[in-house]
Amino acid sequence: MKKRPAIPHTYVIVFSFIIFAAALTWILPGGEFSRETIDVNGTPREVIVEGSFHAADKSPQTWQVFSALFDGFAGKADIIVFILIIGGAFWIMNDSKAIDVGIRSFLIRVRLLEKFRFFRWLGVENMIIALIMLVFSVFGATFGMSEETIAFIIIFVPLAISMGYDSIVGISLCFVGAGLGFAGALLNPFTIGIAQGLSNIPLFSGIEYRLFVWAVINLAGIAWVLRYAGRVRKKPASSPVYESDHYWREREMSDQGDLQSKSPLSAWISFVVLAAGMAVFAILEPTSTLHIGNKAYTFWFLPLITGLFSISSLIMLRRSVHYYILNLLLFTIIYLIIGVMGYGWFVKEIATLFFVMGISAGIAMNRSANQITRLFIEGMRDILSAAVVVGLAGGILVILEDGKVIDSLLYQVALSMQEFGKFGSVSMMYLIQTMINIVIPSGSAKAALTMPIMSQFSDLIGVSRQATVMAFQLGDGFTNLITPTSPVLIGVLGVAKIPYDKWIRWVFPIMIILILLGWLLLIPTVTMNLNGF
Repeated sequence: MKKRPAIPHTYVIVFSFIIFAAALTWILPGGEFSRETIDVNGTPREVIVEGSFHAADKSPQTWQVFSALFDGFAGKADIIVFILIIGGAFWIMNDSKAIDVGIRSFLIRVRLLEKFRFFRWLGVENMIIALIMLVFSVFGATFGMSEETIAFIIIFVPLAISMGYDSIVGISLCFVGAGLGFAGALLNPFTIGIAQGLSNIPLFSGIEYRLFVWAVINLAGIAWVLRYAGRVRKKPASSPVYESDHYWREREMSDQGDLQSKSPLSAWISFVVLAAGMAVFAILEPTSTLHIGNKAYTFWFLPLITGLFSISSLIMLRRSVHYYILNLLLFTIIYLIIGVMGYGWFVKEIATLFFVMGISAGIAMNRSANQITRLFIEGMRDILSAAVVVGLAGGILVILEDGKVIDSLLYQVALSMQEFGKFGSVSMMYLIQTMINIVIPSGSAKAALTMPIMSQFSDLIGVSRQATVMAFQLGDGFTNLITPTSPVLIGVLGVAKIPYDKWIRWVFPIMIILILLGWLLLIPTVTMNLNGF
């Protein structure tokens, strides 16, 4: 019997991309753009200077393929530390079994809806999947949720496993949902905001058509996930991650024991300390301004949240320490949203927030300082492989940048568009943005790199700058779900313990569908008179 070839380890796959990137530095010519710092919507951004491209001595990469891991770790240190802290914090929370209690309680209540014919017809599980994905899609479309989804994997993968699905459905709930919204980008300040600012068009203009695009993208993406989820529910062994999901199934079985229901004194202490701290912040910041697109909403958000947390925690503590910890998780997420939209939080602040959550959960469960420390270290150890892959993936971009081939590649491709018509040019812009996103997954960095060129070029061929922004938006969004240079994707897969090769097999068909759909959605931008275009 012929032996089946072994599937390469994720580390091997990513390192292969590093070698391929190094090979490109020998083949492609070297070149650079000059850059300057300008103000874009109130934020300094480094952009290329128009007409500044010049040849540069290329720097073929050789031994650097081995130092790429070090450079990748250095370049992606914030994401790596974020993943480790998140892993440690959630390990402490998982020790309390609070998430398992919440999942069981949620599923029991949701399945009560099955007695109604309408909900049976729709499928309660289908409604859960669609609604959660839509919520995260809104987050991705409005404030660019991306890195934050890593923290939710530890919640939604166990939920999906408990519902009879697999870890792919689990990460689809938050990561894929947010990715669809990121591609739709209704009010995303990191993509649409920067791209429109660099193109000198009204901020968040053309939202009417983008709303339609967002709806179509979500319809296609959610339908695909629902179709897949239904197949896995009927035949679990058909899942490509059935074997690797043994970790999650085993953990679910180990969490079925009896759980204490009373709240120890330490839980009340945890509540008092947190409520007092939140009260201090509410006094120092009585009003907060949340930015959604180009709209700003000022309100007493922190005092309101402090009051709601205090009241709800008192109710939950009287019921069970586990419900108090779930309440703590809920308000951690609420604080995350306020911090991101109102105070510009990024991974450092978010990691700190979850770190405090983890320690508070440990105290609430009456764990000693040594026990909390041990749990935190165990959590970091469990998630270390994901952090290593992120550092390794970061080395791909380092190789390309040090080889000085990214700018020359962009310049040559831009020149090749001059002989195309309007739709052909927009299609080429879309293809270019899609390809560039494979090596530069940062939307803000890619906008600063490409939009000064693309917006000027669109004027020459008579294409609306808004259409150019749309080509950037769609080209920037979809390949975030597949590119090995994305620290978010690699982090998500690492936390969910999904091998990269198995993820590729699952996501590739929907990627093709979404890319083709995005291309079709570009047609009206050059053939119809759309508002803002």
